[in-house]
Amino acid sequence: MPTVETPTISKAGITTSATGERHIPSSVRSDGSVRKQIRVRPGYRPPEDVEVYKNRTAEGFRNRGKAGVPGAEGLNAKDDTTKASVAANKNAKRREARKKAAAAAGDEKEEDKTVESQQDTKEGIKAAEPEKIVDPEAEKEKEAKKLTKKLRQARELKDKKEKGDKLLPEQFEKVIKINELIRQLETLGFDPQGEKKTET
Repeated sequence: MPTVETPTISKAGITTSATGERHIPSSVRSDGSVRKQIRVRPGYRPPEDVEVYKNRTAEGFRNRGKAGVPGAEGLNAKDDTTKASVAANKNAKRREARKKAAAAAGDEKEEDKTVESQQDTKEGIKAAEPEKIVDPEAEKEKEAKKLTKKLRQARELKDKKEKGDKLLPEQFEKVIKINELIRQLETLGFDPQGEKKTET
C-alpha cells in the first residue's frame, strides 16, 4: 500500500505537495469571500522562511542583564553557607582584635598626638624647602627663546606667503603677530635674533 505524505507547511503558510509544487492554499476571509490558491514559483523563499544566523556570543551579550550570575547555577546552598560562615568568622575575629588594640592603645593616644604634632612641624619645614629660588635672568632667557622660535616660524610662513603659497587662518594670524613678537623681545632686552642687547 502506498504511503500518503501530508503536505508540509512553512512559517509563511506555503504548503509543498507530494509532487513538489508549492502554493498558498485558498482561505476564507472574515466577510465570507474566498481567497484563491496562489502558486509560489520554484526556488522562492519568503523572508519568514529564511533562517536567521544566531551568534551565541552576541546573543549572550544582549541577554547579559537578564540572566543571573554566570556559573552560579552549579553552586549548592550548602557551599554558600559554609563559605559565608568562614568569612563571617574571620571578620568577627578581626573586629575583636581591633577592639582589643583600641582598648590597649587608649592610653597611648595622648603620646601619639604629641608625636604627630612634632612630625607635622617637621613635614611643614620639609615642604617649604623644595621651593627653588627662581633666577629672573634665566626666566627672561627662556621666554626670549620661546619668542625667538615663534618669530622664526612666523617669518618662514611670511616667506611662504610671499612665494604665493596659501596659508591657513591660524598660520596667517602668526604672520600678523611678527611686530608684536619683536616688541616683546625688546621689552625683555633681546634683539629680534634672540641675542641679548648690550647696554651702551
